[in-house]
Amino acid sequence: MNITVLTYGSRGDVQPFLALSLGLREKGHSVKLAAPFRFKDFVEERGIDFVPLAGDPRDLSRRLNNAGQNFIKLLRELTNHAVEIGADVWRQTEEACRDADLILHTFTHAVGAHTLAREKDIPDIHIQTFPMFTPTGDYPNVTLPDLRSRFLNRLTHRLSAKMTWWTSRIGFERVHRRTGLLPRTLYWPFEDTPSRPRTPILCAWSPSLLPLSKDWPPHVHVTGSPALSTNYDQAPAELQFFLERGKPPVCVTFGSMVNRDAERIDIIVRESLAKTGNRGIILSGWGSVKKSPSTDLLYLDSAPHDWLLPRCRLVIHHGGAGTTAAGVRAGIPNIVIPFMADQPFWGKRVHATGVGPMPIRVRDLSVRNLAGAMAEAEGEMFRTRAQAIGQQISSEDGIGEAVKWIEKYAVSFHRQH
Repeated sequence: MNITVLTYGSRGDVQPFLALSLGLREKGHSVKLAAPFRFKDFVEERGIDFVPLAGDPRDLSRRLNNAGQNFIKLLRELTNHAVEIGADVWRQTEEACRDADLILHTFTHAVGAHTLAREKDIPDIHIQTFPMFTPTGDYPNVTLPDLRSRFLNRLTHRLSAKMTWWTSRIGFERVHRRTGLLPRTLYWPFEDTPSRPRTPILCAWSPSLLPLSKDWPPHVHVTGSPALSTNYDQAPAELQFFLERGKPPVCVTFGSMVNRDAERIDIIVRESLAKTGNRGIILSGWGSVKKSPSTDLLYLDSAPHDWLLPRCRLVIHHGGAGTTAAGVRAGIPNIVIPFMADQPFWGKRVHATGVGPMPIRVRDLSVRNLAGAMAEAEGEMFRTRAQAIGQQISSEDGIGEAVKWIEKYAVSFHRQH
């Protein structure tokens, strides 16, 4: 099959789908991956055809960080960003899907990709890294606290789906008026129609971290997290030297978070490391805070999590889906400091699974509570549980399961059409 994979966002939104693309290619499929232009080298060095999409995901990260936990503000910022780049992204997406036999898409592409799939009469599959279009009473929409009512929790999922659908239609109309993009009938992927059943959903996370809900219908499947293995034999000399000259460090990584309080957060992290007597490796990512190295502290732009985290004693991170999966897979305790969106949800799952203390919201972060969380995370209970869950996740084949299900669904779709 000719398969097009559509994603957008930070590296955490791209890397799982690069891993899946490689798995599909190994099974003989031709794969194109469409993502923001800044990931061109990251994708092409693995030999996957890349289609660049307009826009800078750092700008989106900045907007979403400013929106914080407010779902309406998050949706508004997503819509505004999409409108600004919408015409270009739509044309690039159409080109990426021109010869496709199957389209795989993420949250940001759900409506557009499904619309293209309908027009081309080909199958599409939605792949999500956090529960978004899968209503359940087990927990509310990922941006809300538990409402302690299965009915209310389920209602938040349905309302957020409707809001996503409405804003998608409004956003497309704004792009149409602003740029002259041709009018189009849009389709919602997640409801049955006489001509086509709803789009199936693959949940790209480990059931060890978030099990399949009994509320979900048969078209929803949890396949496991798609891990991208990294060949990092030639790690930078400064990193190798730092790891060899002392006890295992704490890794601090906030990935793609562009936050106006980055300097304050950095000071708290450094003082907390010193207070608890820990060495630290700080992956500054898009946050841009960077200091001179010392015996106990090393700043790096980035390093592969699958290589670095197993060499650390614990990890402090923002709770992004990809970083959470890597942190738990490493078999070490996790401390989550959520900034926005689904990150508090994953922080709560880390605690509920027993691999880390309660998350600390970034606005509440202090030396006192971070140092306390680090001391708590070093306890035997968290360390033992982290090792056990890490082994479970490492034994899963998230890519293989997803590939098998994708192939099965594609065959079934064409038999019915």
